[in-house]
Amino acid sequence: MHGRAQEDEFLTALECSERIGISIRALRLYEQHGLISPRRTFKQWRLYGSNEIARLSEIMALKSLGLSLRDISKLLRGHHADLARILALQRDALADARKRAERGLQVIEALQSKIRSGATASIDDLTNLAKETNMAEPLKDTVAWRRYEQMRPRTEIAAKTRLYDDYAGAYGTDDGTFFIVSRRDSQLFYRVVGQPDIEIFPEGDAEFFMKMLPVQVTFQREDGQVRGLIHHQNGFEDHAGKMDPEPVRLIDDELQRRIREHTPVPDSEAILRRVIEEHMRGEPDLDGMVPALAEAALEQKDFIRSELDQAGELKALSFKGVSQGLDVYDVQFANAKMEWGFSLTRRGKIAALYLRPAL
Repeated sequence: MHGRAQEDEFLTALECSERIGISIRALRLYEQHGLISPRRTFKQWRLYGSNEIARLSEIMALKSLGLSLRDISKLLRGHHADLARILALQRDALADARKRAERGLQVIEALQSKIRSGATASIDDLTNLAKETNMAEPLKDTVAWRRYEQMRPRTEIAAKTRLYDDYAGAYGTDDGTFFIVSRRDSQLFYRVVGQPDIEIFPEGDAEFFMKMLPVQVTFQREDGQVRGLIHHQNGFEDHAGKMDPEPVRLIDDELQRRIREHTPVPDSEAILRRVIEEHMRGEPDLDGMVPALAEAALEQKDFIRSELDQAGELKALSFKGVSQGLDVYDVQFANAKMEWGFSLTRRGKIAALYLRPAL
């Protein structure tokens, strides 16, 4: 377990129940389902250590997302408790709940103001109220759940390599992101255009995962033919349809040329300057980003704004080159120097964005 103390402390069943806030009956139930395995004293008293406490935290977090005990047992069986993964799940679940609560409060306050002014609530007002104040969001629709599921340990199975030729090809999303799948003998490789190939490994006939990153790929069939794929990453699912590989090859060739010749996209500096200024105001243009990046930008906007407040006035941008499809710049502020990088989809949305202190 990550973050485990050197000296383990053990609690009795009663101490564990009182300090965590769950019943002794629940502890027994989790043990019966094989989710925890407390130690026993010579008198057969149960003792709960850091591994059991971490697993209990994981169980309660999953229950808060709506999973049944049977589903939790299937999900966790055979895997050790991972504190980093548990914390990420709990943080995402709380962040999701906070955002839903904030949206609901905004709708309520706007409607209260309208009523105080003497206006009548419309059907649209009431349906919006019902939608935004419904806290029982379906489990599988929450970013917290999808992130947790995508981060869980994966198990590689024997490959059915005869299917690999069906999966090879080019795929594209509606917002203009492209993926290339290629077969090399008994291996299958996957990449976003502009980035390196990464081998993917089977966990089902059509389900694959990366060992390097918490990314999964699911191929979709229709009428016996592979028609598309789903890219699973960072709590999001990008759907991409299979397409003619020639346009994607041309796009890839153009990107490789830009990398070799250090050529930015048209209006590159102006685009990055606008993005930086939006973040300095704490108002990133979420509609101008792909959904996964928009979610990350929303989560991090306060932190980024704080960093930029300390950096001071924007002074100058200096183009450094193209790396893995991103235009990279040194950005000079009054009090700091940073490196920023971004990439665009073919439809002009920002697909990737990063900042870090300049080396």
